[in-house]
Formats: sequence, C-alpha cells, structure tokens
Amino acid sequence: MKAAQEDQYLEFVTARARALHRSAYALAAGDAHLAEDLVQETLSRVYVHWKKVARADSPAAYAQTVLVRTFLTLQRRRSTGERPTGNMPDSAATGPDTALRLTLLDALAQLPPRDRAVLLLRYWEGHSIEETAHMLKLSSSAVRSQSTRALTRVRALLGDTLADLVPQH
Repeated sequence: MKAAQEDQYLEFVTARARALHRSAYALAAGDAHLAEDLVQETLSRVYVHWKKVARADSPAAYAQTVLVRTFLTLQRRRSTGERPTGNMPDSAATGPDTALRLTLLDALAQLPPRDRAVLLLRYWEGHSIEETAHMLKLSSSAVRSQSTRALTRVRALLGDTLADLVPQH
C-alpha cells in the first residue's frame, strides 16, 4: 500500500475503531475478547481491500458490514456451544444507566446471532431497513419481520415494566 493510502487507512481506523468496538461488543454479547477479535479481523479485511473501501460511498458502512458478516460467519463456524462464564470486567462500570445497559446486553446475548445483528444494526447503530438489508444480504421485508420477531423475544425476556429491567439493590 502506498504511503498516502496507508495514512488514509490509519486516519479511518483512528476515527472508526471505537464505534466498531462498541458494535462488536454488543454483537459479542459483552465478551470483550471476542469483540476485540471481531474488530481486529474487520480492520484487517478493510486494510486488504482499502483501495476499494476508500472509493466506497461510505467506508464506515462498509466496515460495519464487514464486522457484522464476520460475526455471523464466526457464529456459523463455531463447532461447540461453549460460552464463557464468570466474565468479570476489569473495572467497575459507572453511570446512571449501567444496570439497564447490562440488562439489555444480557437480553441480546440470549438471542440467536442473526437476530442480534439485525437489532444492533437497526436500533443500536440506527441504520435504515434498507441499509440493514444490504449489510446482511436480506430483503427489506426479511429485516422487518426479523426485527419484529427479535424485539418480541427481547420484550419477553425483559418483562413488562421498567422496574422489571433494573435489578434492585
């Protein structure tokens, strides 16, 4: 890669790595190590195709698509149902919505990978139905129906009221 292209790529990574990591963390259901692996794999794939990515209408959307597809491919390839347990954060989370955020991440973790990806793209990242459909190689109607089913599952997991969502101390 030429120096100018490499500088462009590094600028892109600096600007988008944090957002990619947030998305990866949600897709990985709070598994920080898997999230880091997903971002690293995504950025390496973007690097290999940087000439093409840099010419795209939205390099950020391209990278987001690569991230989601990498996650879904990994989920299909997993040969076991192994899930880490006892995952303790390095430091305590702070903020008024921490309990709610953890509860929502826990609910997302219980969804199948494609449902999680649809909800992440539509509601966490704020992509349109059409953008989500393009990223996941689905029809718009498939995204609509999958979103509806996934939201119904999340609502069933979370309960009916806000008080049900936040653990009482």
